[in-house]
Amino acid sequence: MVDRRPRLDQPRDPRRRPGIRFDPDTFGRLTERIARFLGTGRYLLIQSILIIIWVLINALPGLPHFDPYAFLFLTLILSLQAAYSAPLILLAQNRQDDRDRINLEQDRDQTRQSHADLEYLARELASVRLALGEVVTRDFLRTELARAGEAREPKKAKKTQTARTSNEPITTAGPATDPS
Repeated sequence: MVDRRPRLDQPRDPRRRPGIRFDPDTFGRLTERIARFLGTGRYLLIQSILIIIWVLINALPGLPHFDPYAFLFLTLILSLQAAYSAPLILLAQNRQDDRDRINLEQDRDQTRQSHADLEYLARELASVRLALGEVVTRDFLRTELARAGEAREPKKAKKTQTARTSNEPITTAGPATDPS
């Protein structure tokens, strides 16, 4: 005997469903276009002009009235238009919410990545600073050499200053060094 119970560990076989098939993305794009048009001034102007023409044709005497029941057909048309435009606008808003949610997630991921990169760079910069703290810099070396030179030859510096006061040529103590 064959077991007819559906297996939950396997996907169902696709069955042919009767009815109209449509692409949800295409339908969504169409609803967005309609909703975008319904929110424009052009649509309001066209709708206002059509209603004014409808009222004038059905209110002026001598013209054939195609709406004999005091604008009942106009009310029906406007109700149908409102009944269809509200769900279309809601569908368009739902699609926009989905896009916003995806964009927000992408922004959050990008922010997390940027934060991680920033922390990595901060750690690298701190390690470089620590490494440079143990290395002799050019400025530090110059000041230490100048101190050592002054401590070693204080008498020659005094002789040089006395030579200046006596209008004699200034002699340098030792070879000339280029500071750069």
